[in-house]
Amino acid sequence: MRAAELHGQRHVVVNVVDDVPPPKPDEVKIRIGAVALNHIDVWSWRGMAFAKRELPIILGAEAAGEVVDVGDAVEDLFRGDTVAIYGARTCGTCAPCREGRDNFCEGPQAMYGFHIDGFLRTHVNVPARIAVKAPKGLDVMAAACAPITFGTVEHMLFDNAGLKAGETVLVHAGGSGIGTAAIQLAKAVGATVITTVGTAEKAKKAAALGADHVINYREERVEGRVRKITGRRGVDVVFEHVGPATWEGSIMSLKRGGRLVTCGSTTGVAQSTNLYLLFQQQLRLIGSFGCRMQNMRDVMEKMAKGLVAPTIDTVIRLDEIEKGLARLEARDVFGKIVVAL
Repeated sequence: MRAAELHGQRHVVVNVVDDVPPPKPDEVKIRIGAVALNHIDVWSWRGMAFAKRELPIILGAEAAGEVVDVGDAVEDLFRGDTVAIYGARTCGTCAPCREGRDNFCEGPQAMYGFHIDGFLRTHVNVPARIAVKAPKGLDVMAAACAPITFGTVEHMLFDNAGLKAGETVLVHAGGSGIGTAAIQLAKAVGATVITTVGTAEKAKKAAALGADHVINYREERVEGRVRKITGRRGVDVVFEHVGPATWEGSIMSLKRGGRLVTCGSTTGVAQSTNLYLLFQQQLRLIGSFGCRMQNMRDVMEKMAKGLVAPTIDTVIRLDEIEKGLARLEARDVFGKIVVAL
């Protein structure tokens, strides 16, 4: 079995490793078909100090593949099924897990590719409960973008921010993987989408993807343009995942009673907030992490119906993984970089 192992900071080695054994009674064995790269892979590659793990560790947090073997106790998955794999090994027994709030699991942190061995390998055994079956006809490349890229956005926009038809949403970094997903999912429910990008080329692509208004943040003050677009009203929802570089503008872009939902901070982790504006305008700031497995099912159904589709920038080989991570880190991408195995 081939796998991409992180051996040290920014040092990945593609090795031949031991084959995985037959699955345990509650597990399935999956032949990995595609792994979508995310910023969590970049953080792992950089050697983020807060990750408690032992090296080497196999990278890859978002993947899909084909079930090739099934444990004796598994009843709802079969050989040949295409499945997307939830990005964390949850306990399955705590109250949040039993209630379907998988991203609130009270068990030990076990994010694939970050805390424990991930999916950048040809085969893996996982608990059957975290292998989410794809609708018939959905290909493995699309399914690979369900656990993080589309699942995270579905959870942010609808579970947390409650975005509805007729509302206006500001999507930061519309050329990123989750940015391209947010544009599509918001448009699919009838929202007006304003998005930000850093180049003219990305602006054209974001507009083609469905964004109603595109702001080049290198050329315009985002909150000023948002106020003009909305008749000084502001947006109902801000989709944040950038952090300090956009935070103040995000707050200023909200209407009274607006909601800001954030799942990331790629430009840093600390930023001041105007508390007077927060309470005087009755704003709501919502943190969002990962998704529920139901979100994965929902987005794959939307994909199968043709309502949304992953925006694939590049498909690369396993031995090109470091080039892919470097491009993602440099934001030299529109949509997703996917590793085909």
